[in-house]
Amino acid sequence: MMIVDAQNQFIRSYIVNPTMTPNGFPIGGTVGFLHTLNKLCTQIMPDLFVVVWDGEGGSTQRRAQNKNYKMGRKPPKLKSNSYTRLNRWVNEMSDEEISKNRLWQQLRTIEYVNQMPIIQFREPNVEADDVISYVKSMPVFADWQKVVVSSDKDFIQLLDDKTLLLRPTQNEILNTGRIIENHSIHPSNFALARAMVGDKSDNLEGLSGVGLKTVAKAFPFLANDNDYLLSDIKNYSEEMLEESKLKIYDKVLEEYQKVCDNYSIMQLATPLISVRSAAYINTTFEEYDPMLNMTEIRKMLSSDGMLSINLDSLTRRFNALVEEGVDLN
Repeated sequence: MMIVDAQNQFIRSYIVNPTMTPNGFPIGGTVGFLHTLNKLCTQIMPDLFVVVWDGEGGSTQRRAQNKNYKMGRKPPKLKSNSYTRLNRWVNEMSDEEISKNRLWQQLRTIEYVNQMPIIQFREPNVEADDVISYVKSMPVFADWQKVVVSSDKDFIQLLDDKTLLLRPTQNEILNTGRIIENHSIHPSNFALARAMVGDKSDNLEGLSGVGLKTVAKAFPFLANDNDYLLSDIKNYSEEMLEESKLKIYDKVLEEYQKVCDNYSIMQLATPLISVRSAAYINTTFEEYDPMLNMTEIRKMLSSDGMLSINLDSLTRRFNALVEEGVDLN
């Protein structure tokens, strides 16, 4: 099963791809997203496609816990020439026009995916991270190989012997072994570690001067395949306060509430998802019947001036899925 963090992939395509419609409107986000799906299909050859978007108001629950969450978020860091390509058209559009176009591109992308044998979610007031965590942990997929597609490091905490993280922008595939090798922290404890470090991209302040290397050195047990608690971090800090000169133990105890608050926002082990949304997701998979409407897709491609786009890998895989079906029982 390939689970795509759609917002993450769409935004990067939106920024770097300069493609225009015949009417002169930017449509690079949609084009790039479809290109990405096509490429991923070649790499992964999934038996099940799942695409997840941030729902409207998706950050509301976490922002209620921390009003600064994701506030003032900057665009992803990209090569300088990417911004040059974006500026070919952005300088001729007002901020309002840019905002409307971006929304139109996202909705257009969703319309394309609706014509494909892809399960697509966009749950109101729910972030994609929570839906992805919920889907990944569904009992029906316990024996499935899962590949989460996103550049977001938040998903490292979901890795296990059946789950990989593919980061297309960084051109890397992460698994449990690689995370332990690189950081000396087990994925199941990664949210604990990041709660101490913070996350600048989400505007979550961590402990001053504390990085992942410091955390790994101070709390070596986090490399173990055990699910530790915030209280374990606190208790260990109290025990080591007199034995070690590392300042992190003082910082943890002095700002323990900050660590707890960060963890509450960062953790995905218990996704912030309503009973209604969970029931809807379950029903969607139960009723899934792969269908492909290439006629409508070709009409849309023609209307958007994208008939030359190469979707051969996707089309072949889609046809096979429709013919073979997918057994989710």
